Amino acid sequence: MPLLIMTDLLYTEKDLVTSLKDYIKAEENKLERVKQWADKLDLLSAAAVQDPEGFLGHPVNAFKLMKRLNTEWGDLESLVLSDTTEGFISNLTIQRQHFPTDEDQTGAAKALLRLQDTYKLDANTISTGDLPGAKHKSLMTVEDCYELGKIAYSDVDYYHTELWMAQALKQLDGGEESPLDRVILLDYLSYSIYQQGDIERALELTKQLLALDPEHQRAKGNLKYFEFQLEKLKTEAADAPPTEKKLAKRETTEKIKKSKKKFLTPQLPERKKYEMLCRGEGIRMTPRRQSRLFCRYYDNKHNPMYVLAPVKQQDEWDRPYIVRFIDIISDKEIERVKQLAKPRLRRATVHDPLTGKLTTAQYRVSKSAWLTGYEDPLIDRINQRIEDLTGLEMDTAEELQVANYGVGGQYEPHFDFGRKDEPDAFKELGTGNRIATWLFYMSDVAAGGATVFPDIGASVWPQKGTAVFWYNLFPSGEGDYSTRHAACPVLVGNKWVSNKWIHERGQEWRRPCALNETE
Repeated sequence: MPLLIMTDLLYTEKDLVTSLKDYIKAEENKLERVKQWADKLDLLSAAAVQDPEGFLGHPVNAFKLMKRLNTEWGDLESLVLSDTTEGFISNLTIQRQHFPTDEDQTGAAKALLRLQDTYKLDANTISTGDLPGAKHKSLMTVEDCYELGKIAYSDVDYYHTELWMAQALKQLDGGEESPLDRVILLDYLSYSIYQQGDIERALELTKQLLALDPEHQRAKGNLKYFEFQLEKLKTEAADAPPTEKKLAKRETTEKIKKSKKKFLTPQLPERKKYEMLCRGEGIRMTPRRQSRLFCRYYDNKHNPMYVLAPVKQQDEWDRPYIVRFIDIISDKEIERVKQLAKPRLRRATVHDPLTGKLTTAQYRVSKSAWLTGYEDPLIDRINQRIEDLTGLEMDTAEELQVANYGVGGQYEPHFDFGRKDEPDAFKELGTGNRIATWLFYMSDVAAGGATVFPDIGASVWPQKGTAVFWYNLFPSGEGDYSTRHAACPVLVGNKWVSNKWIHERGQEWRRPCALNETE
């Protein structure tokens, strides 16, 4: 869920707290009135019962007794039964329609697990809120850790189940007060460890559980089963020849390691490169190549708009050639673009290679909106700026897309252009393939959120007010597969970007094709 929507939820919760305090105040006022009435009657009845006949012998006392029982106790009953919850409940009912769903909560939990894997964070670091760049630290309770582990368990992710149940147990054993007990945590922990192949440790934890709750039915069953499995493994190992015993032991160890790895984020080579680059590791830029990257004042071959006021440009990468334009969009312009986009933000889409149509995908977690030059003069000016600096035709380009990535928001490795096996990728647009990408960074990011190119080992970090540009196609029209890139998950902060996908049509004379396929 984007930070923008979560910000609205914060104000919703603040409004509900105010409403709850009003309800508490009304209840306290009501109880104070009841207490005053009870104290008054307590004094009166205490004196009356000492001499009932003498007390009732006074006609005023007799009258007042009748009046109290007939009228005043009825008034008190009405006071006690009066409903002070109406305002609070009414507000809660209205606001509930904007509350997150179970799906949102699960999504937030999975985002945390994604961040944990990508940035190699241990459970304790996340639980204590000790994240790089974080201004407002927040501690996770035993219940928070347990809920995270339970969501991983529901997703058959025993690796993360183990990490978070162990963290919950650590905090509970450290003296943190919680309605949860060690029994339920040990139950999840032992089973998740068993599922990863470590039967001895699972057995040990099950014994600890039964020491606390000897009548725990599932644990009693697991104890017998684990003991049987362990005995079976020992028997097989004992019956095997000496050389086979060593192999079996090695295989068992490898099996445990593999089963643990199975529940990590898929360990594809590209995935490893992607995560390393997100952490700022594995960048393949040699000092020699670095020495050939420069910064300059740029006017795009004496473009009239920039002859007197050229823009600052710096090389980010050599092959493929990626450049960054500095101070290319002002803070005022950024705020206006965000203002135009906010009411329209929807779950970001990608092109389906089979249908050529836009669809949502799990590998792109962000909200986006499309802005046209007809809606606001600023968008028209931004489009013209991109045309002046790239020399490419904007009439056939896609509209300006604005995207907001909240915590955990990402876009996994992808190509911006359509490959040969996707002939219908942009058929609906009728403007050919995506020849180039222009990407504005409209915010700084406290931690995470880099744009990375796994195949070439490049990382480009967000810098507010700048834009990066690269060609997706060679001049021949063939795709440049080295431009495969990804948006790393935002670890701390909020990431705003806007991009312009520029298409082939209209560029025939602006970027003539070459005869060589890779030129």
